[in-house]
Amino acid sequence: MEENALKKFTIAKFISFAIGFFGLQFAWQMRIILSGPVTESLGASPFLFGLIWLAGPFTGMVVQPIVGALSDKTRLSFGRRRPYLLGGALLSAIALIALPNSAQIVSSIGSYLHISMPALSALFFAAIMIWILDACVNIAQGPYRALVPDVVPQEQHALANSYISLAIGLGSVVAAATAPFLKWAFNYQMSIPAQFVMAAVAFTLGMIWTCTFIKERKLVSDEESKSEKFDFIKSLKEFFALSPEVGKICWMQFFTWIGTMCMMIYFTQYAVHTVFGVPDLSGVADTIKFEYANKVLSGTNFSSVCFAIFNLVCFLFAIPIGIISGNIGNKKVHIVSMLSMAFAFLGMAITTNPIIVACLMGLSGIGWASICALPFAMLSKYIKAGTEGSVMGIFNIFIAGPQVFVCTLVSWFINKCIFSVQDGLVNYHWEYTFVVGAICLISATIIASKVKE
Repeated sequence: MEENALKKFTIAKFISFAIGFFGLQFAWQMRIILSGPVTESLGASPFLFGLIWLAGPFTGMVVQPIVGALSDKTRLSFGRRRPYLLGGALLSAIALIALPNSAQIVSSIGSYLHISMPALSALFFAAIMIWILDACVNIAQGPYRALVPDVVPQEQHALANSYISLAIGLGSVVAAATAPFLKWAFNYQMSIPAQFVMAAVAFTLGMIWTCTFIKERKLVSDEESKSEKFDFIKSLKEFFALSPEVGKICWMQFFTWIGTMCMMIYFTQYAVHTVFGVPDLSGVADTIKFEYANKVLSGTNFSSVCFAIFNLVCFLFAIPIGIISGNIGNKKVHIVSMLSMAFAFLGMAITTNPIIVACLMGLSGIGWASICALPFAMLSKYIKAGTEGSVMGIFNIFIAGPQVFVCTLVSWFINKCIFSVQDGLVNYHWEYTFVVGAICLISATIIASKVKE
């Protein structure tokens, strides 16, 4: 009992705990910012891009509940959660390196086999790499979240999730700001493949650090774990039987993540095509693509800067939000934070001024700091010992599921909102995604107000 007793985390231990999530978010941020330019250059339309993004929600809904339950029952000398954390990171690193080199890899395969590869083969390969990357991120993320109730005392759960939010913010800031900073400070433009390699290294080293310095505890005997089999339907029923408030928290998450992913998935396209006025280039000749190359690069760098500001604010507010919520309650802080994000989204829907857009992205970072921490802290009060992985995996369905809506219906909606620009080129109303996002965030705050703490 003394060996498995939960001791309070020190600041140093919280930092070691969060470093792995720093690497995870570093990799995920590269995928958010750069997957759009990579797939669009290979011929992806807005709707195809949305379908490719289905990798995240589908793998999240399938992988996290299964991996979470498996991690609950894993009994290796290395640990219960750590094999999934490290394995997910290593496999993700391979996909990160391959993704931006899809065209070259497909071309090499065709040359080796002495066959002519179809035009869309590179896009198909890139889509597979994105699916593998998202699956592996989910393999690591579910057990990582389960570590909070697993190794951290309950009175520190909100603070632990705030440190994860801190790592998310800092990892995203460094990932998004590195290329623009090198361009600004040294006039060196870091290539997209180099940025993905950087993400692969950060993810792997971060997880190695956390897996080395965070000791897991044993909750049930080996005999008991072997006698239990994972039953998803049973686990789902037990999940909702925890408390009537769990269902409200899940619906709150559902609308929150529709709103959040409207920005996460489409902001780079919004920056390039709406703020910088670049027309759709998915089906045009290479000469036209070359004509707009500098504008595309400027828009992509601007997107990186905005994501850096967004996540810097998340980083700055992460710990204060955890402390304030411990004093006045998670619900009140979460509602105010999400309303600030909804207001920022409405502002971005009506302006194309780069400075204003950057400021509004900073404002929405307050909501992101809360979204990354407080819903998990609200849920963790209802988790039974030994079920942390399966509960967090099921809870992730209400994070991943909404993304299906964003990747299909929202992308279809944007694909229909087309307008003509000069020389026969067309563009899309990417700003409409922020209207949808704001409505969903406001709906989430209404549901949050009904949750009893």
